[in-house]
Amino acid sequence: MYVIVDIQGQQMKVEVDQKLFVHRINAENGSKVEFEKVLLVDKDGAVTVGAPTVEGAKVVVEVISQAKGDKVLIFHKKRRKGHRKLNGHRQQFSEVVVKEIIA
Repeated sequence: MYVIVDIQGQQMKVEVDQKLFVHRINAENGSKVEFEKVLLVDKDGAVTVGAPTVEGAKVVVEVISQAKGDKVLIFHKKRRKGHRKLNGHRQQFSEVVVKEIIA
């Protein structure tokens, strides 16, 4: 059984006991979080597609840890003008594990 769920604007295919990195969730480590925007449910070949979401379906995840992603460098340059600008960014992620799929 798998579902496609919308987690903070990202659509992901998830199964039970799967580990995911999602955009930072404001929850403590070890706490459970529910996501109710389930777009598709597949139960052993019986596919249910929501319009826009599947009623009564939800995904329960447990937050394992908070982490930072790799550093991304953004470099701007205008040729022959002496203009150079370097900017960096590190995205905040939460590592979660899918505990239960209710559908």
